[in-house]
Amino acid sequence: MANHKATKKDVRQAAKRRTSNRYYGKTTRNAIRDLKVLKGAEAAEQLPNVISQVDKLVKRGIIHKNKAANIKSSLTKAVQAVSAV
Repeated sequence: MANHKATKKDVRQAAKRRTSNRYYGKTTRNAIRDLKVLKGAEAAEQLPNVISQVDKLVKRGIIHKNKAANIKSSLTKAVQAVSAV
């Protein structure tokens, strides 16, 4: 365990950030999972909301911008495929 006052504070801050980051990441993963289940117009309707959540993860520094681009691309392709059928 840390001995210095500042290091103890850093441990507390890191724990708080970790909890927050896990919450946002898990919420977005659940939204992505739910989007993949939807069909047709419902999926197209929910896509902008999920993309917005992914962008917020990038802004918060939880995921890398290239990973976000890959996620958004694959989701868009999946929704277009479902909507076309």
